[in-house]
Amino acid sequence: MLEQIADAARILRENQRGLSIGRLIALIRVQLTMSQHVLAERSSVPQATLSKIESGRQQPTVSTLHKILDALGCDLLITAVPRANLEEVRQRQAEKKAKTRVEYLKGTMSLEEQTPDQKFLNEMIKEEVKRLMESSSSELWREEL
Repeated sequence: MLEQIADAARILRENQRGLSIGRLIALIRVQLTMSQHVLAERSSVPQATLSKIESGRQQPTVSTLHKILDALGCDLLITAVPRANLEEVRQRQAEKKAKTRVEYLKGTMSLEEQTPDQKFLNEMIKEEVKRLMESSSSELWREEL
């Protein structure tokens, strides 16, 4: 379900890219053939404030935005939109953490003049990624000391 929400939100974000909330309000208002004066009355938001919001000179508060959109017959939707597939995010984080851990181990082994070959290091990274991905703890996201 989360992926479906994220997909729908990404499409919406792409379609509205570059369109400010003020411009969107103005477009909806004009499409409804509603004047700023009428919208001000219906929303209980001063017309001067509406004008500033529509022109981008003022950012509305969530409360003001809710009043305006409600008066336009619109819902206010605030949602978190993952920038990437969450499993891909986990995979990248696991790879990053595994590489950091293996690099640390390589450094300590080098001090003891026991530097492992790259093939062995790559295998260690692969195993650590697998272990981190299978773990249900928050270990994946904890900062290393």
